[in-house]
Amino acid sequence: MEKSLKIVVFLAYTLITSTSYASELTHGFKNPSFSGNGYSNHVLSIEQLQFQRAEQIKKDKEAKERQAERDEENKTINRFIANVESRIYANLSKQLVDNMFAADGATTGTAEIEGATIYWEKDTDLGTISIRITEEDGTITTLTVPIGDFGF
Repeated sequence: MEKSLKIVVFLAYTLITSTSYASELTHGFKNPSFSGNGYSNHVLSIEQLQFQRAEQIKKDKEAKERQAERDEENKTINRFIANVESRIYANLSKQLVDNMFAADGATTGTAEIEGATIYWEKDTDLGTISIRITEEDGTITTLTVPIGDFGF
């Protein structure tokens, strides 16, 4: 009987001392894609992350292309070709200037370099040489240079 008494005392004690509270169980998703709460911010955040990633990929690709171009330009053969071209153009320009300023040389001349036409004319009355450079796209640049001493 002692065991039954313990059970009765335990039941009486729980009925007297405890009050049970209950509420309705509800389930809510934390992810805005499912719940709808804050969905617009969620979508904007995802869109921004995707855009930033695409931009980073684009920038990385452009950087690799620029690096490949620099590597190509820095090859020994390409530097050699650029140096030769530079010396050839320097020599051509020296010959052109020598012809312009020659005392007994021609008074006009024309040269064509890579699609651009260079026309010069010496005006001994004014003491000037006019140089007109016409590029392929039609852009015209005119220079007027005095003949003789520059008075430095």
